[in-house]
Amino acid sequence: MELGTDVQTVGVRILDELERAVVGKRDALELILLSLLADGHVLIEDLPGVGKTLIARSFAQVCSMEFARVQFTPDLMPADITGGSIYDQRTASFTFIPGPVFTNILLADEINRAPAKTQAALLEAMEERQVTLEGETRPLAPPFLVFATQNPIEYEGTYPLPEAQLDRFLVRISLGYLNAADESELLLARARRRRERVELEAVCDGDTLLQLQAMVEEVHLSESVADYAVSLVRATRGSPQLSLGASPRGSLALMKLGRARAALHGRDFVKPDDVKQVAVPALAHRLTLSPELWVQRTDPAEIVGSIVSSVPVPVADEIEP
Repeated sequence: MELGTDVQTVGVRILDELERAVVGKRDALELILLSLLADGHVLIEDLPGVGKTLIARSFAQVCSMEFARVQFTPDLMPADITGGSIYDQRTASFTFIPGPVFTNILLADEINRAPAKTQAALLEAMEERQVTLEGETRPLAPPFLVFATQNPIEYEGTYPLPEAQLDRFLVRISLGYLNAADESELLLARARRRRERVELEAVCDGDTLLQLQAMVEEVHLSESVADYAVSLVRATRGSPQLSLGASPRGSLALMKLGRARAALHGRDFVKPDDVKQVAVPALAHRLTLSPELWVQRTDPAEIVGSIVSSVPVPVADEIEP
């Protein structure tokens, strides 16, 4: 079976099964799936009640992976995430008790409600896939993916994520409300099944996801498409609307997501359109607005959208392998 077709077949089955629980959000589900295929973390920023927790739990069910949820609160300590050692009087020794970070999919719910010290406990885990405690480094079994959520309108008693931690998320997405037809279908489906939770079937497992990630790494990226991704990122650095543009990690995010999208759509090479479609969720959270636009609450996604519209798209030659 060909590279793109294999990823496409499994990916479509995953999305179809997810839609049994998450109604009317196919585009958001596909973007999250791209992040999983690209081995990246996801930040979901939206209002309460739109399905953020449901999405994380559903991905864990459909991909048959271990799932843990941490509710971030102001009194949450780093050890509540990473775990720690407890003295055992019977053996007169310390025993390490792993925290919820030792899982496959970790839901960091309302991540901006915990202080910076606790937020920082995730930094090493997200970037290095390991936890260092008491001088000992403990690796996290792959795949390891963080789904973090935060409320974009309620800031009282919160601790905004620093730029260094925002940069660790491959994408930031917003779900938004359902349209009227999808919301009606949501109610009817709930009434028909006569229970709250949808029991989803496992489509793949952790080992399969690792194989799909390896397949995505084989997708061809031409020099012209790579130059196009770099041009988009460099345009953010030169924008007068921004005091800080995207770092090279933003360029890598475009490459990873572009490869994953190409594979999911049945291709073994990246098109410029793959990069265009992921530019906003991959770059908007990495930008720092100029002071006057920050006061006006300008959405960085609008700036990325205007940059995508203005940067020339490469011609079709030398894109395919």
